Amino acid sequence: MVAIIKTSHSINNILNYNENKVKSGVAECINAVNYPLQLEKLNFTLKLNRFLKLAELNENAKRNSVHISLNFDLSENYSKEKLIEIADTYMQKIGFASQPYLVYQHHDAGHPHLHVVTNNIQRDGKRIDLHHLGIRKSEPARKEIEEIFGLVKAEGRKPKDEFSLPQIGVRKIEYGKVESKKAINDVLNRVINQFKYSSLPELNAVLKFYNVMADRGKEDSRTYKTGGLIYRILDEKGNPVGVPIKASDFYNKPTLKFLEEKFKSNEFLKSKQKASLKVAIDKALLNESKISIFGLAKQLKDAGIITVFRKSDEGKIYGITYIDLTTKCVFNGSSLGKQYSAKEIQERCQLSLIEKTNQISNTREQSNSSEGENNFEPKNNLQSSLISDLLKTEPTTLDYNYPMFKKKKKRGLSR
Repeated sequence: MVAIIKTSHSINNILNYNENKVKSGVAECINAVNYPLQLEKLNFTLKLNRFLKLAELNENAKRNSVHISLNFDLSENYSKEKLIEIADTYMQKIGFASQPYLVYQHHDAGHPHLHVVTNNIQRDGKRIDLHHLGIRKSEPARKEIEEIFGLVKAEGRKPKDEFSLPQIGVRKIEYGKVESKKAINDVLNRVINQFKYSSLPELNAVLKFYNVMADRGKEDSRTYKTGGLIYRILDEKGNPVGVPIKASDFYNKPTLKFLEEKFKSNEFLKSKQKASLKVAIDKALLNESKISIFGLAKQLKDAGIITVFRKSDEGKIYGITYIDLTTKCVFNGSSLGKQYSAKEIQERCQLSLIEKTNQISNTREQSNSSEGENNFEPKNNLQSSLISDLLKTEPTTLDYNYPMFKKKKKRGLSR
């Protein structure tokens, strides 16, 4: 199970979002907790007023509304009763059991998921602390609930399972074939919440797989100077096309300020995954059959790690980003340590090549010497030839053609 928490100052917007889904026939309100009336007797106004009356008890609270989504594996087709029980258990464990909340079951995506609407102002006017709620309470609650209800675990899967996560309405955008704002919004909802990144370049390394880019604009632009952020659709060559859309125009408000908060929390969540990624890179470099930088990338790909190269107009590699599909963590090379930056990785690959050519040269020398032959190729020329062949720039599909989410095979009886 994956739990995603968003806070807001407008309960009206959150409630409208879910109720409009109900009107469209793609969602259903399945439970109303701590309301004076039964669910079937509640209309929109009664649902909203319950939250507004609590919000009036603390008008100083800048964020008094909470929107939570609980996402399940494609194979988990549970009854409404079990979904309600899961939601109630989750709300109890994060400290919201006494708050009014509404549970909506959405049917507009390829995976089962719930939306929970609530607020954090209690009956005495005090606030429930929302600071790092996800790290402090939601993550421990999620893990407990997975054990209690026997849910598919979000962590600890074998790589083959992790790479088979279903594609949930997200595919590479083709400009002109879909409505731009909706297409970008679908990508943002999946990527921003699923991956752990701690900078804009790291986020863009993933977004570009779907032909989307988060852009601050040029340093002398008004957007950059005011801390703004826009999202653009990219063509197959990575060039922006169409009209950019401001971050504030999207429902979930994926603004620079919002992302900077994500950067901080993700940095903490990523810290435990650095060591395993560095071990995987070092291990790949030791494999003698994959010692060019593109061979390294292919070896890492086999281990579920996507290597994204940033290149100059002349084709020179100046940056490298690693996307670990097992942990959903994204690391700029230098953030792992100097030896994992683009420059150092290229040098380490070259050193591996020199060591291999020395081994080949020594073998030839020994062989020729034993046979009394002296017509072998000079050592330096052999090194130059091999290094040139193995390090030369070659076509690669690793940059942005790797399927981030492959279709999962159905298990058991069809639903």
